[in-house]
Amino acid sequence: MLNKGLRDEEKIRIDNVLKTLRTLIFVPYPLSHLQKSDIESQLKEFGLNVETLVNYSNQDLITLLMRLHFDWEHLEQFGDILIEFSKEENYNFEDKALAIYQYIQQESKVFSFGINSKIASAKAKK
Repeated sequence: MLNKGLRDEEKIRIDNVLKTLRTLIFVPYPLSHLQKSDIESQLKEFGLNVETLVNYSNQDLITLLMRLHFDWEHLEQFGDILIEFSKEENYNFEDKALAIYQYIQQESKVFSFGINSKIASAKAKK
């Protein structure tokens, strides 16, 4: 278990990586080679790349993210990133995002209308 200071530093690090990924992926046009390289670089901060993201099972991905000390908000943001990345690059990460949203809804023990809406939206895209 991390002490409070290390937990705060880890939370800030995860926040910064997710913010950078969001800005790279939420682009209104196809990604350039340089942007894809930047995305790969940011994913490496989590021990991932696009290929491993494709190959990981939903449960393995969630396990990895939890081991990296992602909180519920971080998991939700990562799910959002997967949804957007799927739109831009024709990857099919909707199932992974759906699994993350369902995990949050089940494990957080708190019902969230926002997460529930994202689950319904992800299911509708199947």
